[in-house]
Amino acid sequence: MGFLGILEDKYLTHVPATVILNAKRAPTEYVASGLKYGKDKNSHIILVPQPTDDPNDPLNWTRIRKLALLATICFGGIIMAGVYSALLNPGLGVIAADLDRSINDIAVLSSYQLLTAGAAGFFVAACSRKFGKRPVFFFSSLLGTVGSIIGSCVVTYNGIFAARVVQGLATSTYESILVSAIGDLYFVHQRGIYMSIVQFTLIAVSNVAAVVAGPITDNLGWQYLFHLCTLFSGIQTILVFFFVPETNYIREARRVITENLHELAQKDDHAGTAYHLELSDNTEALNAPSPSRVIPAKKTFVQELALFSGSYCDEHFLQLLIAPLAVCTNLAILWSVVVSGGLTALYVSQAMSLAQIFTSPPYLLSAAGVGYLSLGPFFGALLGSILMSIVTDPIIRWCATKNKGIYEPEYRLLAVTGGLLTGVGLFGFGALSQAGKTYYITATMHGITLAGVVIAAIAIGAYAIDAYPDMRDDVFVSMIIFKNFAFYGFSWFVNAWVARSGPAHVFYVLGGLAFAMVASTPLLFFFGKRYRSYWSRKNLLAKMHIQAHGE
Repeated sequence: MGFLGILEDKYLTHVPATVILNAKRAPTEYVASGLKYGKDKNSHIILVPQPTDDPNDPLNWTRIRKLALLATICFGGIIMAGVYSALLNPGLGVIAADLDRSINDIAVLSSYQLLTAGAAGFFVAACSRKFGKRPVFFFSSLLGTVGSIIGSCVVTYNGIFAARVVQGLATSTYESILVSAIGDLYFVHQRGIYMSIVQFTLIAVSNVAAVVAGPITDNLGWQYLFHLCTLFSGIQTILVFFFVPETNYIREARRVITENLHELAQKDDHAGTAYHLELSDNTEALNAPSPSRVIPAKKTFVQELALFSGSYCDEHFLQLLIAPLAVCTNLAILWSVVVSGGLTALYVSQAMSLAQIFTSPPYLLSAAGVGYLSLGPFFGALLGSILMSIVTDPIIRWCATKNKGIYEPEYRLLAVTGGLLTGVGLFGFGALSQAGKTYYITATMHGITLAGVVIAAIAIGAYAIDAYPDMRDDVFVSMIIFKNFAFYGFSWFVNAWVARSGPAHVFYVLGGLAFAMVASTPLLFFFGKRYRSYWSRKNLLAKMHIQAHGE
């Protein structure tokens, strides 16, 4: 049994994704020479994955260059995923009155945007794998700008419908491959803080959008929301062209040396489990520079501006399209998709009902007032993200140190317990809004809900990247597809359910679902390593002749 009760495997000497992370704690005779390590205070950390000597390898880019790229695509995440999704929520009543439609009809406009984002995920995954992430980011930003222009030029229900569908195409990219880009740029021991930043961008910023959108709708009119989206989407599109080079990289398998961890048999009843790296038939030949391997010259800035840099796989496009569904045959991935997307969908059900609950007696808030309520979940998400950025990477390094320097991806799941806050927030929000309590405390409970969602999403996303790196790209597309289809489904009945049964009944049910999903985590934590072994031996994707896509 490993540290904290993770069950060891009985079939493989090496379970994929179990790696030596802390060279100081691992027995020196079991750590191979020629490996690359971190710098300064992380000089004892073995880099996973191992970078190449190619200056064009994204892992070798400078910190400033990585941050410029990350800032640009996170800005896209704010606009395309955060702002677009919440754009109309505070003004549902105002727009419904202007267009002479019901609130539910206007709410469904946003659900069509989410449905489009989910359906487009298949094409986003296929194109990003085949042609690279750069062209997908650029054309998605361009589509977002076009959708915003359409919305700013129309005053009809069908016109807004068209704008939301086009915006949904842009949303898909920034909710999926934005997350997987973290694995392209950063090593395992660095990913936690950047996952926190990205998840905060995707989940929390929509609440700030609601705060701003409400007063704009009241004072200038809802069309100005699209005018402003056109401006910022256009700026972001230009930034993508200049500051987002291609992050896909075909990495030589022999450089991912730290994946080749082997478990030795126990020597006696008192000896602990020992580990070593078995590199190949010839360790020296593997670590030494190959005479036939020519290190490419660093690309110039102008060369990196090319939108297309070749094909990154030889698979048929149809195989690439179905890969996001196929990876869900892996039960650990299916759990990650359902729990991460499910918790987020439960939170969104609150956001969908805000206008209905708080524009009615006893609250009678305006569109601006409903928008201000989103400050609660924004601060909740902010606190949750800050907490995770501080503790997530130190926790996994501490666990690896206690585990003889060995890192197990399941250590990421320890933080999922924070997802219990989702259930607490849903219960509290339902009870307090039913009783007509002050909106300050209902907004606080809304914030607690989102804090739990953010904490769980960060932990689960990091686990998925580390445990199944070869599926990374497809996993996050699967998450966005499931999440957005769930949003679409909720949009058809949540408002009617609240009107019929009251918020207390609705959010007690949803809170119970949240508790149940989080309660399933220990099963994966304790048995996750054994399942990784089982998957490597019985890989269903290989049996279906489908290749997963990641590191």
